[in-house]
Amino acid sequence: MASTQRASGIPLMDDVPWGSHLCVFYETTADLVDTAAAYFEAGLQHNELCAWLLPPRLSSREATELMRAQVDDLDGHVAAGRLQFIPEEESGQPFDRVHVERLWRGKLDQAVASGYEGLRGAGDSAMAERGEKGELMHYERDIAGLLNGNPALALCTYALSEARALDVFDVVRMHNLSVARRSGQWQFLETPELQRANATIRNLDDALAIMAMPFPGRELLTERERMVLAFLVKGASSKEAGRELGISPRTIDFHRANIIEKLGARNTADAIRRVLSGRGGIR
Repeated sequence: MASTQRASGIPLMDDVPWGSHLCVFYETTADLVDTAAAYFEAGLQHNELCAWLLPPRLSSREATELMRAQVDDLDGHVAAGRLQFIPEEESGQPFDRVHVERLWRGKLDQAVASGYEGLRGAGDSAMAERGEKGELMHYERDIAGLLNGNPALALCTYALSEARALDVFDVVRMHNLSVARRSGQWQFLETPELQRANATIRNLDDALAIMAMPFPGRELLTERERMVLAFLVKGASSKEAGRELGISPRTIDFHRANIIEKLGARNTADAIRRVLSGRGGIR
């Protein structure tokens, strides 16, 4: 395979290794679709077989309509089988985790046999919540086992309206990385530390205010890099930031990489923490 590091397409997650088990909590259907579009577009750009096991609330037709404006040549990808929408009924009625695990294993075999670099899959907790109590966590463990040592990524999405506080902590422990998307904005999960960070972000009126914030390494960044960083702090995706700045998402990603290197950060999330910490937002 060409690379073990894969672009997640999801802000705050950056590149992730094969075998990563990712999680996004979302507030609205629009947030869910935006997440899926960003995640799958990154896979399509890098020759991955992409498959979305749809939640009960979405049909294949609805998913196609909602994502068409966000994914370049979506209809072509669907027609060629590079992006597959799997309707709820294929997961079994009621939900059968063994059946679904076999479904994903078959998709992985298909990806390898067809010359793709790997499999990029996604599923929603709503499909498993119709099964017996405890099935969802067993299913998450099944997926983690399937990912181990294989060229595959898995994204599990959870509706915040259906998640209790204790459920959130259980879910986070089952995944390598977890973030939330609320009202079109990407956020860290609401631990006490991150509540303070989000409060800091909400108090910033505009991108210019963020650009003026003092933080270690600020002087190393160009004016354009500080502007890109401002949009990253506000939770914008590469596509959203590029649209606002009049540059391509790839250029945003180039600036993002430079920012991370100059600040000595591990990833985007770490760079944002450094900015907020420098301002007094995180302790």
